[in-house]
Parts: sequence; structure tokens; C-alpha cells
Amino acid sequence: MGFWSLFEVASMPILEVLLLTAIGSVMATEFFDVLSSTTRKSLNKIVFVAFSPSLIFSSLAKTVTLEDIISWWFMPVNIGITFLCGGLLGWIATKLIRPKPHMEGLLIAMCSTGNLGNILLIIVPAICTQSGSPFGEHSVCQSKGLSYSSFSMALGSLYIWTYTFQLLKSSSLRYTKMKETEDSPQEPNKASDANEKTQLLNGETQEHIDVVVPLSYSTNDDTQIQPSLHQPLVSKDDKQEGSFSSKLKDILHKLLEELLAPPNLGSILGLIVGATPWLKNLVIGDDAPLRVIQDSVTLLGNGSIPCITLILGGNLVQGLRKASIRPIIIITMIIVRYVILPMVGIMVIKAAGNLGLLPSDPLFSFVLLIQYTVPPAMNISTMTQLFNVGQEECSVLTMWSYLAAALALTGWSTVFMWILT
Repeated sequence: MGFWSLFEVASMPILEVLLLTAIGSVMATEFFDVLSSTTRKSLNKIVFVAFSPSLIFSSLAKTVTLEDIISWWFMPVNIGITFLCGGLLGWIATKLIRPKPHMEGLLIAMCSTGNLGNILLIIVPAICTQSGSPFGEHSVCQSKGLSYSSFSMALGSLYIWTYTFQLLKSSSLRYTKMKETEDSPQEPNKASDANEKTQLLNGETQEHIDVVVPLSYSTNDDTQIQPSLHQPLVSKDDKQEGSFSSKLKDILHKLLEELLAPPNLGSILGLIVGATPWLKNLVIGDDAPLRVIQDSVTLLGNGSIPCITLILGGNLVQGLRKASIRPIIIITMIIVRYVILPMVGIMVIKAAGNLGLLPSDPLFSFVLLIQYTVPPAMNISTMTQLFNVGQEECSVLTMWSYLAAALALTGWSTVFMWILT
């Protein structure tokens, strides 16, 4: 493939995202007022509960088998490395440039969490269909590319809806507590009937917290703010043992909740159906008795990418009006995602190949390398909307990252193909 052919292949998916983002921005303006703030929040919930799980399930159940899962064991390790290195670099960046408190978790998420599904599903099969593709016969390459991309989407979803979800949720909680502390006057309660319990059970405060964070999410401070009048007289050892067991239960409860999030359920069910031949024959295929399930789920999942992108465009209008982001934050995020991480990826994949940890298929190695180069995941926008923190800043950062991705993906794709072939 020539440079300009590769440039066209790599830039077209990014241009499609930018075009849909522009449409979403127009729909959110006051002139049309179709994608209002309330509408975007409701649509986000639909994407979270229905569209994203359906897209992940339909892609996995159709293209992944048990043999594939076993032979592709290095892909989850590779994705974990992208999150680890990106998260570490993002954390270092927050310490150096010191963004606003509500931006810290968002910046780390932008640096660590790549679009490991939607972009790959478009780019990899498209490269396979180009004349002169270095990855073999078109139909075989396209089928393999779709399987690799679907598996990457499922694994990426598990990482995103556990690590990134928890990261942004914790950032939202910290920012909410900080904001409440700043808003509340630091003076003693002068009411004659006021006590510690009345402050804890204040209706307005509890209502505000419930809006930001679901009631099922508890914090570690829950065991520290109980009224002392109702605490039983226990020894120090018993108190420590009870505190440890309580914290352990909280951690396991949170982990279970995040694993059972709808997108993660879609990933787990898709892997189970794809890896179990009799289940796959029951649901997948033209002669499958329950093929209507796959058809319905596929139809529902097709709405995921357009809806997420339109919501992103709607948030962008609000962000351009309200968000004030220092240029150094945008530059730092672009350098981490498109300069440092791809170089880390080359070293990791080269080392893994020399150690014999990768299959012989160069397309598999290409997908692993691209995972270090993709722009930030659009699901970050969904999470900022769910937790009501950093929505405008997320839209602006996403816009600049996808503009830069048009050049970065093209350049690094050329380098990766040169290395592999």
C-alpha cells in the first residue's frame, strides 16, 4: 500500500466520527434544540444499558471461538499494559501540570483508555480490503481482522467498565465532597436541637449525593461517620477485625457490581456463546433455531456507535461554551497517546515476538500495535455524563484527540507495517 492509500484508509474512520460529531453539535444548538442536556443523559443511559452490550455480544458471539480465545492469550495482557503505561503517564502528568481537581481523573482516563473496539472494527477490515495489503488474501484477512477487533472490543470493554469506570467514579466522589466542603460554612451549628445525627441525616445533602452517585455505591467513609452515641463498647482488636471485614465486603461488592455492568455482561455472554459450539449453533447462523436473537441483538447494537458519537457532539457544544482547558493539558494528552504510548507498544510487541509469545500471523501483531495508538474511548464521555463531572472538558479533549488521530494513526500504521513486513 502506498502512503496516500494508507492515509485514506486510516483517516476515513476518524473523519466519519468527526462528521457525526458535527451533526450532534448542530442538533444540540439552540436553533434545533434536539439534543438537550436532559435528552443526552437519557440517551446515555440507553446506550449504557442496551446498545453497547448488544454490540459487544453480537460481535463476539459471531466471530470468536474457544480456540481463538486460547491462542490470543497475549491480547488481554497487551491491553493491560496499555492501561498500565497510559495510567502511569497520566498520573505523572497530573502531578506535573496540576489540572483542576475534577480534571485529574479525566486526564488519567484519557491517557490510559483507548478506543479498542469501534476504531479497530472500522480500520482493520478496511486495510485488509485495500489492494496491495501486506496481510494476505482479502477475504481471509477481513475475517481475521473482524475477529481480532471484536475480541479487542470485548476485552477493552471489561477494562473500561472496571478500571476507567472506577477511576471516574472515585474522581467524581472526591470532587463532590470537596465542593460540598467549600460550599458549607465552617462554623458550629447554633441550633439548640441540632446534634451530630441531624447533620448526617440532612435531607437536602442526602438528595444531592443520591443524584451524583447511585445508592448502591458506598464509600469507605461510611463506617467512619456513624454517631458515637450508638457505637457499642468493643475492644480495639474486634473493631479492627470488623473494619477489615467490612471493607473487604465493600470491595467485593463494588467489584461484583462493576463486573455485572451491562457492557461487561454483554462481553461475558458473547465469549460464552462464541466459545461453546452448541450454543453458537443454536443462536448464530442462517439455520440456527434461535437466529432471531442474534438478528435482534445485532440490530440493537448497530445504534451504539451513532448514538455515542451524537452525544459527544452535543456535549462538545456545551464544552466550547463553558469549558476552559489550558493548552498544556491538551498537548500533554496528545503526546502521551500518540508519541510515547506507540513507542512503548513497539518495544513490547518486539520483545513478545522475540520470546515467541505471539502467533505467527502479522495481522495479529498489527492489531496489538494499533491498540497503543488509538484515540481515547468514546465511552469516557458516557461515564462523565453518568457521574456529572468533566463533561465539557471531556468533549473538548476528545475533539482534539480525534483531530490529531487522523495524522497519528496514518503515520504509525505506516511504521507498524514497515516493521512487520
